[in-house]
Amino acid sequence: MSGAGLMLAALALPLATALLIALVGERRPDLREAVTLAGATALAITVALMIAGFDSATAAPLVLATLVPGFSLTLKAEPIGLVFAGVASGLWILNSLYSIGYMRAEHAPRQTRFYACFALALSAAMAIALSGNLATLFVAYEILTLVTYPLVVHWQTEGAIEGARRYLAYLLATSLVPFMAALVWTWVAAGTLDFTPGGILAGKVSAALMPVLLGLYAYGVGKAALMPLHGWLPAAMVAPTPVSALLHAVAVVKAGVFTLLKIAVYIFGLPTMAAAGDWLVWVAGGSVIAASLIAMTKDDLKARLAYSTVAQLALVTLAVALGEPLAIAAGVLQLVMHAWGKITLFFGAGAIQIATHKKKLSEIAGIGAQMPLLIVSFLGGALSVAGLPPFGGMWPKYLLLEAAAGRHMVLLVVCLGLSTLLTLGYLLPVVITALFRKPRDEDPHALPDTGHEPSPLPLLALLPPVITAAGCILLFLAAPAILAFIAPAIGLETLP
Repeated sequence: MSGAGLMLAALALPLATALLIALVGERRPDLREAVTLAGATALAITVALMIAGFDSATAAPLVLATLVPGFSLTLKAEPIGLVFAGVASGLWILNSLYSIGYMRAEHAPRQTRFYACFALALSAAMAIALSGNLATLFVAYEILTLVTYPLVVHWQTEGAIEGARRYLAYLLATSLVPFMAALVWTWVAAGTLDFTPGGILAGKVSAALMPVLLGLYAYGVGKAALMPLHGWLPAAMVAPTPVSALLHAVAVVKAGVFTLLKIAVYIFGLPTMAAAGDWLVWVAGGSVIAASLIAMTKDDLKARLAYSTVAQLALVTLAVALGEPLAIAAGVLQLVMHAWGKITLFFGAGAIQIATHKKKLSEIAGIGAQMPLLIVSFLGGALSVAGLPPFGGMWPKYLLLEAAAGRHMVLLVVCLGLSTLLTLGYLLPVVITALFRKPRDEDPHALPDTGHEPSPLPLLALLPPVITAAGCILLFLAAPAILAFIAPAIGLETLP
């Protein structure tokens, strides 16, 4: 199949999967879930073929529709987009397996809508990953917001409705005001929105105004959850845990930071970004520390993980703001490594809820004896997110430290080191409490436990976090290959 055919297939396969899921409906749940897994597997194979056959010299744009002369919806494969597509498509398989175990164990309603909207979200993510210009990305970005709303509001409780409204309000408001303004400004200044190696804005916007344009993009891309426009992300934790994993690891927030990476490399160009981004370096660095400190105060496991994501996403924004090839490489690797580490953590939190009906750190003392493999997997995800070897999360932290040291930003080096300590400070207590604190019934000082009796943990809720935790180690070894793949696109001449 040609490159154009594979790009079309990457968009069409999740759409067809959603349609088939809707047709099967609630009557045959086994078939519905088989369709989900088949669609996810087919998409992963398609993306793998695109990556294996990618050649920048022959990659050509595919125009889907021309809205007005010079303004078209266009697809084009390029290395950073293919990396994002590979992450999203690969994790869809594991998230689908986990979703089957979780949704059945929770006896969740509206599962057909859940699986169908999940597939639609992957189609939108593929369109974002393969966008050939900023207009196409913007349209796909908005579609992703709309098709994930039913997932956030899934339980349809009062809290879920309020959280979903906040999710929609934040993301639509940031898109339709600062993001749209930045897009129009770019169009007027450069006469094009095409993603172009080296960027399109050099010499088109004054040096004094370039930081303003960057600010519109940084806060217009609301899915990147840069503080203080991050409130939608903790609010969206009312969704089922597989949706939280989708939001944090597979598609939504990754679409945000991916958009910033594309804008840095192909709209601003790295020299222009470096000149305009000094203020954003410190805003992002402050977000890393502030969100980490807030995470340490959260008793609810998913809320703790949500603020962790705000902090970890800010590392990608920081990499974008530095505007150097080494920093951009760190940003791309953080997109990959955080996805695998954070999905492990959410899988773990959801599995704990399934088995023990507990959602808070203060409630999980001693559960490690009941589910040691799950807690060890959670530990692997935690160490990767913190950036320790031999887990993949070490690479982006190392490259960011090297980029900061190269710019003689001593305070930034301290900030990055502190972020690792803080990450351990809010994630390791989960493992320590589960493994080493006495269960409530053995602790004479504990309050009475009025919760439900423990339930058996379904295999499909245990296997995915074990696989993703192992993947965090494999990615430590795979990072040089990823760097070699993206190096030509970002001008990285010497591999670390």
